Amino acid sequence: MQLARNHIADHNQAMLGSHERQMQYLRGEIANTDQIISKLAAFQVAIPSWALGTGGTRFGRFSGGGEPRNLEEKIEDIGLLHSLNCSSGAISLHIPWDIPTDAAAIRQLAAQHGIRFDAMNSNTFQDQPGQEASYKFGSLQHVSKAVRKQAIQHNIEVIQHGVELGSESLTVWLADGSCFPGQLNFRQAFQNVYESLQEIYAALPSNWKLFVEYKAFEPNFYSTTVGDWGQSYLYASKLGPKAHTLVDLGHHHPNVNIEQIVALLLMEGKLGGFHFNDSKYGDDDLTVGSIKPYQLYLIFRELVDGMDAKGLDHATGLGWMIDASHNVKDPLEDLLQSVEAIMIAYAQALLCDAKALESAREANDVVAAQELLQSAYRTDVRALVAAARLRNGGALDPLKLYRSAAVRQQLIKERGNKSTATGL
Repeated sequence: MQLARNHIADHNQAMLGSHERQMQYLRGEIANTDQIISKLAAFQVAIPSWALGTGGTRFGRFSGGGEPRNLEEKIEDIGLLHSLNCSSGAISLHIPWDIPTDAAAIRQLAAQHGIRFDAMNSNTFQDQPGQEASYKFGSLQHVSKAVRKQAIQHNIEVIQHGVELGSESLTVWLADGSCFPGQLNFRQAFQNVYESLQEIYAALPSNWKLFVEYKAFEPNFYSTTVGDWGQSYLYASKLGPKAHTLVDLGHHHPNVNIEQIVALLLMEGKLGGFHFNDSKYGDDDLTVGSIKPYQLYLIFRELVDGMDAKGLDHATGLGWMIDASHNVKDPLEDLLQSVEAIMIAYAQALLCDAKALESAREANDVVAAQELLQSAYRTDVRALVAAARLRNGGALDPLKLYRSAAVRQQLIKERGNKSTATGL
């Protein structure tokens, strides 16, 4: 299921008058609209292969039909998203869920859709069919050297798959930890993970990065071996210049100041990338910007400020990826909403007057600082985001076009009402 270019053109033509009126107003209010639009047009967010199907919970999963049944269909779905918003030009694969049978053919298919391969993701948080040793009590931390070796080898194989596809980074997320006091020797578990990561790090190609992801809890609830940004930062610092911390917005306890974490990791040159989602309580994996949009904006404000201070390109300096999965939405609609929320927060961060904000800070003018931040946040920048899509050949309103074209209904016709995405 792919949308013909004339469908997008017809959609845009019908909305162009309203869009131009909005842009005329914004150009009168904002001095650097063209610069902001150019930055938005260059910004791309990777789509995870596992987010294309209904996610579910520990209690159940309710598939919506028309879900991609293999890696080829996943790439086609992301190609569809990218044709609509022109901001979803990458896919992040999870191995072994998405091992390509023919890497060259998969790479060619992705190129046809304008899709590159972002970070590869390993999986040692569940046992796979035919696996010799179990990860029930951990993987890279396990007391058994044989289990650790198996997990290390899996990560090295993921790197090899990534090299074939043109990826340049590996994300390691560990479920390792303990559920009860006394179950684990904390120091030994940390050392086991470090030594395991050293072997994985040594297998990285020269142009690759290693992202060490952290999570406060779940599936282990007493301790997590890489439980917060400090532990991830410690690993990344000890491993070397190719190792970085990856921040998942849901991997924190409620009310943690994530924007401060971002600022400090950027300052130290150890922020590698993001998994975007939203949450009310924990790792809810909800649609980006659906619960705490102001926090998302404040995070982007620190990202823009910190990347500019480091001279990093906004589009390529860090890894940008969505990590959302749930039961009640059409997954493609959810991803369209998530990318839109990310682009809006980024546009608002670009809009904020950084020099005036710094002057207010230097004068200890707390009121002025708040007004500057909130003025940018309260500005409706959706027309700027739409203008960037229009410049790239996308739809002015991707979600509206997706629904009017009855895309999900077409996918159900092609794949069936009972199709379930592979991997999850």
